[in-house]
Amino acid sequence: MELRDAVALVTGGSEGIGRAIAEALSKQGCKVTITGRREDALRNTADELGLDWIAGDVGNEDDVVRTVNSVIEKNGRLDILVNNAGYGIFNSLVEMTLEEFEGVYRTNVFGAFLMAREAARHFIERGGGELINISSTSSLKGSGGRTAYSSSKFALRGMTECWRDELRRHDVRVMLVNPSEVMTDFAAKAGVPREKSDKKLRPQEIADAIVGALKVDSRGFIPEFSVFATNPF
Repeated sequence: MELRDAVALVTGGSEGIGRAIAEALSKQGCKVTITGRREDALRNTADELGLDWIAGDVGNEDDVVRTVNSVIEKNGRLDILVNNAGYGIFNSLVEMTLEEFEGVYRTNVFGAFLMAREAARHFIERGGGELINISSTSSLKGSGGRTAYSSSKFALRGMTECWRDELRRHDVRVMLVNPSEVMTDFAAKAGVPREKSDKKLRPQEIADAIVGALKVDSRGFIPEFSVFATNPF
């Protein structure tokens, strides 16, 4: 697709992978809006990068409807939704609380569903659109301590396949992106801080891959791809 002047909405866009995606799309000439729960962080990122921002919780239906409608009302349309908002809690099965488990699903699964639903309604009406879900290589293989996070990404992967089947007939491209370990604050916030390494992925690598996938001519698309560090050891 032609990215110049395309209208994009990136959830969880104030930091990490979301910020890198928003910045990369903006550099391609897209009109980008970022959204997230932390108003100060959104405002700072938007001011630094010259983006629009809307504070809201993807797990709150009213916030989602307001956010998508606001972008469409301001720009006349929405071309690209990047479902990036997400977080993890890494805990063993026997120590996981229902509240922790539900919280991860509220953002990673229900939030992605709500955002996709509102965007898809618009895409179907317009006869096209780009829906990109940011998953994880944890959606490919579960491991100990990742019950909530991995299963939420397995769910996102399954939803993506369903949406892809539904929306292709409307010329909507639905893509799933599985980043491997990326050097952001994600792990520290999940309670498992890691040492930084120049050999591991940066958010820019994920953003560059997404820009490349979007630039594929609209008669075709890349349904799913993973991004690994070449030699993280």
